Amino acid sequence: MYGKLHGACLYGIDGVLIEVETDLSNGLPQTAIIGLPDSAIREAVERVRAAIKNCGFKYPSQRVTINLAPADLRKEGSSFDFAIALGLLTTSGQVVLPAGERTLFIGELALDGSIRPVNGVLSMVDLAKREGFHSVLLPEENAGEARLITGIRIYAVRHLMDLIPAKNHGQYAIEGQSKDPNSNYLSDLINDELTNQVTNQVTNQVTNQVIKKSNDPAPIPVSNQAENHDQGKRITARQQIIIHAYDHLPQADQIPMGEVKEIIDAMEDYSDVLGQLHAKRALVIAAAGMHNIVLIGPPGAGKTMLIRRLPSILPPLTEKEALEVTKIYSAAGKWKESSPHLMNIRPFRSPHHTISAAGLVGGGGIPKPGEISLAHRGILFLDELPEFSRHVLEVLRQPLEDRNVTISRSRAVFKYPAHFLLAASMNPCHCGFFGSDTQHQRCTCSPAAVARYRSRISGPLLDRIDLQLEVSQPKDWREEKESLSSAEMRRQVLAAQAIQIHRYSKLPFSWNSELSGQMLRKYAVLEHNAAELLDQTMDALGLSMRAYDRILKLSRTIADLNQSEKITMSHVAEAIQYRNMDRAHASFSEE
Repeated sequence: MYGKLHGACLYGIDGVLIEVETDLSNGLPQTAIIGLPDSAIREAVERVRAAIKNCGFKYPSQRVTINLAPADLRKEGSSFDFAIALGLLTTSGQVVLPAGERTLFIGELALDGSIRPVNGVLSMVDLAKREGFHSVLLPEENAGEARLITGIRIYAVRHLMDLIPAKNHGQYAIEGQSKDPNSNYLSDLINDELTNQVTNQVTNQVTNQVIKKSNDPAPIPVSNQAENHDQGKRITARQQIIIHAYDHLPQADQIPMGEVKEIIDAMEDYSDVLGQLHAKRALVIAAAGMHNIVLIGPPGAGKTMLIRRLPSILPPLTEKEALEVTKIYSAAGKWKESSPHLMNIRPFRSPHHTISAAGLVGGGGIPKPGEISLAHRGILFLDELPEFSRHVLEVLRQPLEDRNVTISRSRAVFKYPAHFLLAASMNPCHCGFFGSDTQHQRCTCSPAAVARYRSRISGPLLDRIDLQLEVSQPKDWREEKESLSSAEMRRQVLAAQAIQIHRYSKLPFSWNSELSGQMLRKYAVLEHNAAELLDQTMDALGLSMRAYDRILKLSRTIADLNQSEKITMSHVAEAIQYRNMDRAHASFSEE
């Protein structure tokens, strides 16, 4: 006896369809799961055995072989429990599933038959839709998340016995005689406890009735289902339970792609920050082109306050970006079921400086997305940058260039997206007052101590940060009546973004910070005097070619903010002033 159902698991953050094949043969009663399962899947045997027994079914007392195909792909997690249990029940003739439906089964089983939620459902359902599946049966707790994918039927299941409503309602729902007027299916529980009268009544009607589905083009005969399932061997009514979940389980209306809420208006506003117009201008440039930025200044200058308000001026996620981000949070188990829509607000992640390299880039025995992937399409804020471990900071170099991170393990290689805006803050020295001495506060660090402090950030990492801005204590802030608000800054950002969307509409990217190679030379053409200024600056500051390209990208964004197609000398001059830390870092390193 052979049966096959479909389950799914996660591979990184992507879903993978798995065929759950079940074979029953003569021999000593034992169960073997093959196909590179992990320990959680091997333990599924005991969970499934207990769930089947506690739901009134009989676990096959034969030699059971369960194969998870493809066999060369390592499978992890507990999402196969539901498919394995139904596979055993269908193969042993205790359950007959509707024919003609491609259905995906996802869920972990409790010992009493309850269906528990799993992570990564969004990616699995999205893949099932693209592979042509008609419906998905999954835990009720995951239903809201799964319904974010339109175009496929989603059914929520709380318990294994939810597929058999007759037992739950104390009745035997026979088509044409069901007390439920909405029932269009035959769902009978036939066992030895039934009286002969009920058994005979059901047996006679099984041979004459057909299972109908409200939206099926043609009815499906019960006898055909039994024959197809058992390869020609007749299954009597006493041996079978026919589950037609597609008419019984609740199917809510698909939730459309949510519009942007007014969450941005509830965020902290830049109007709270008095002064610091120079820093606000730099943050507008960073948000308009998704450029990395670091703020350097003494304690209390407002560095953290400025960066924490950066999400309030960022444009909302596009539909494609929202699906990418929500998949990551679903795979990481951080999706909030209370939200009825895909994530629309760009993520803001601010890990503590004690974080490990694995916590930042991802990893673990079963690799999970790290902070840089959770910040995908959003902001990764590293407060007090030099306090982070040098090793942790250096792992950022490759993701900042490639916009993804690859985690290699002996058994698999996982690739996570990591396209984020790096925002950081730092003091100029250990005491924090270097270069900003006042009558009451003076720097107590020696030049060597300052150099050691700044050397915690390597030159290659600093080279990858587009805007390096020194922030001083604000002056005359008491006289300022009105401060630049987030709404005004956001209008500038959205206007610049609209230009970029139009310019790169036929290209696989949409931000100036993503320009490279030939595309950079094509879209960031400098006027003659602007090119001369940049060449002179390269020689004077000893900038690298990477810094040269980043100045070009910044100049392109500044020109877009000024609604200018040409990049002029003023645009280049403003971009150059944000690279002063290159020279300062070089001078301290020499000392």
